[in-house]
Formats: sequence, C-alpha cells, structure tokens
Amino acid sequence: MLILWEPRLAFLATPKTGSTAIEAALEPFAALIAMRPPLLKHTTLYRYQRFIAPYLRAATGEDFATVALIREPRDWLGSWFRYRRRDGVDPEKSTANITFDAFVRAYATTPRPVFADIGSQAHFLRAKDRTTDHLFRHDRIDALTAFLEDRLARRIELPRLNVSPPGDLTLSPEAEGLLRTTFAADYEIYESCA
Repeated sequence: MLILWEPRLAFLATPKTGSTAIEAALEPFAALIAMRPPLLKHTTLYRYQRFIAPYLRAATGEDFATVALIREPRDWLGSWFRYRRRDGVDPEKSTANITFDAFVRAYATTPRPVFADIGSQAHFLRAKDRTTDHLFRHDRIDALTAFLEDRLARRIELPRLNVSPPGDLTLSPEAEGLLRTTFAADYEIYESCA
C-alpha cells in the first residue's frame, strides 16, 4: 500500500498484480509506503476504509481515492500457482508436486488446503457494497500508468519485478467451469472494468 499525499490517492496493492513494480516506481512520490509485512503491504479495501481512511480524513479534511489493479481471475490464480512452485517455498504452501488443474480444484474446496488458501481479488477490492474507486485491469496496466502520470504530473516507468516463473496452466473443461463458478464475484468486478 502506498499513500500519495498531494493527489490524495491510496494505492492498494492487490497481490499478484504487479504491485511490487508499481510501488518501486511510485516510492519517490509516496508519503507512506507499507511494503512489509505482507498483511500491511496488501491492505484490503475493508481494512483501509476501517483503519487508514479515517486517519487520513482527520489529518487532511479530505477523502483519499483508492486505486488498485485487478487481474483476469484465471491468470491471477495461475500466477499464484506458478509463484508457489519456486524453490524455498514452505512445503505446506508449495505447488511443486501438483498440476494447475489440481490447484484449481483445491481452491474450490471448503476448507481450502494451505497451498490453495490465497483469498480472492473480490474480497480484497470490495468492502460491503463498495469497490475500489479507481480500478484498472492488469492487462491494461498502461491505463493505470497514464492515470498516475496525470495525477502526479510526471512520467512513470514500471520496472519488471517479482515475476512468477513459467508453468503449465492447462485445465480440464470441468476445472475451467469450476474456476468460473468459484470466481464469479472476481469475474463480475474484472468484467466491469473498462
């Protein structure tokens, strides 16, 4: 999470959407940067509204607009799957010995096994009936960059950081259908973004 004081923006770092690169690019302009621990870095809209927004409003007399990215849900889940295949991942969280198909099926179970317990973008980006103020699609990150350049009145270049390793993301038709059903709220938000 980053707080950009002058343009009154709060960037919420949705996991696995390029937030590390965005934070690196915006760091020189940020009044507050929460990069560690992951609970702070990835502050949800709900936690932001409950704990941080009231303080910012009290300090400035103004509301800060929230900004975030959303990734196509299958691609987002695939990024998590590939990320957890790396060497050195806690064995309970590792996906090194399973297929993407098995990962999708595990994600759709209740309760989820530890290796598939990664939350959802809908949970991250929505609080009650409200969604993040300015939401951009990961596959159109240039729109976010243009928005930030306009608000900050300066050029922004995003480095390529924290990229998940390659991996096979083949799904059976059944798992593909299960993914669409399980991520219905995520797809609704994603497809509402221009």
